[in-house]
Amino acid sequence: MNIWDFLASARKNAAEKTALIDTSRTWTYQAAHDQALQWAGAFAKLGARRGERVACLLRNSTDHFLAYFAAAASGAILVSLNTRLSPAETRAVLDDAEPCLLLHDEDNRALAEAATANTTLAAHHTEQLLALAGRAFSPEPGAPEETAHLYYTSGTTGRPKGVMLSHHNVCTHALAAVAELQLTQEDRWAHIAPMFHLADAWAVFAITHTAGEHSFLPRFTAQGALGLLANQRTTITNLVPTMLALMVAEPDAKERQYSLRAMLSGGAPIAPETVHRIISTFRCDYVQTYGMTETSPYLTLSLLNDDLRQLPEDEQLRIKCRTGRPFRGVELRVIGDDGKPIADDDQAVGEIRVRGQTVTQGYWRNSEATAAAFDGEGFLCTGDLATIDQHGYVNIKDRKKDVIMTGGETVYSTEVENALFDHEAILECAVYGSPDPVWGETVTAAVVLRPGYAADAEELIEFCRERIARYKAPRRVQFLTQMPKTGSGKVRKSELRRLDAPQ
Repeated sequence: MNIWDFLASARKNAAEKTALIDTSRTWTYQAAHDQALQWAGAFAKLGARRGERVACLLRNSTDHFLAYFAAAASGAILVSLNTRLSPAETRAVLDDAEPCLLLHDEDNRALAEAATANTTLAAHHTEQLLALAGRAFSPEPGAPEETAHLYYTSGTTGRPKGVMLSHHNVCTHALAAVAELQLTQEDRWAHIAPMFHLADAWAVFAITHTAGEHSFLPRFTAQGALGLLANQRTTITNLVPTMLALMVAEPDAKERQYSLRAMLSGGAPIAPETVHRIISTFRCDYVQTYGMTETSPYLTLSLLNDDLRQLPEDEQLRIKCRTGRPFRGVELRVIGDDGKPIADDDQAVGEIRVRGQTVTQGYWRNSEATAAAFDGEGFLCTGDLATIDQHGYVNIKDRKKDVIMTGGETVYSTEVENALFDHEAILECAVYGSPDPVWGETVTAAVVLRPGYAADAEELIEFCRERIARYKAPRRVQFLTQMPKTGSGKVRKSELRRLDAPQ
């Protein structure tokens, strides 16, 4: 099973069906297949032999789609880079991956040139590839167990870690997603979340497998995303919570005509109030997702089983806002401090650990990090703390490293964040622990207010105290114009702690 097989099959079974829609052109599966092969030929001419790395700095586009499949056809390993990194950060990733070439589009030309300055790495504009292609290229895809992609984790310190995903990992996940989400040839996916991250990239393969339709938003704006969903009659997509919060806040969001059957959300926790607004705005089902780069990505979905669909609507919605039950093929445990599975009472808290065919074999040239990531039974230790209920649905409470210990009490940051999100003025928030000589840590909130709204620290602190225990409520509030984020939309709490530290 190889990623290239998905596009080859779509071309065989639906050659003249619309595959890709961008701002200037509509592509059939025949055209996408043929151009991906031309690109693969160009990769080979530029030295991208089997097992070599090809890096790319690309916005959401047909080019990004073609790069994924051209790499698979040539046997190369694609390294899709976060376009939001600085030149120095990009250079650190390139130094670790050691690609033989770097692709870029016009939007990312300056970043590519800066990251490769004074190096021997050649940067090529995607417009140059067809001129290099030459004769027809015969696919040379790698074996299922060979690495297909390297995705670099979004840590802010230390050596970058490249997550290795094999063709088997990626293809197994795509087939499971097709089954879980009942994807068909009639589905139209909007690539709005960044394609360099698995929050969106998994759909490149799953939607192609079904010969569905892909459309692309090169740069996110709330109005641009709403317009794409409506104009392209999108049926399903996955967005990060910040995007959705901005979109549903647009005054005309509810006035548009949508064709959505499901809206997925992942990459970061989402406030229940935002979920209510998503459902009322887009008039479709909602699915909470949770996963990791290391797991291709999905580990859970908040899809309801037949028994849960018999519950009252408000109870169904409560469960849909939870992290969810295990994704198909994922073996999931929640392990307590004693090393044993916790009780399924939705109260006890433990670490989520997972095993399965979609889980990475480890980190690129980093055996130490690989060994540290797995327990003695081969389960990946996620670092996420959660409860589990009698139905097998987990609910994440916090990252292990983000748990706040204040005055001997344990505070889970997500609980405080959910309380803050109930306030109408809050667009984004993140809660973390600040060092305190008396309490050990002080609960601190960083917030971004909605345009046109006002609130002060005292108001927000008291608002939280009315909803959660006083010791859980923030003692300090920082007001920001924007949150520092990773490529997947997660807030960089390490950066907030750094900014908050005494100078």
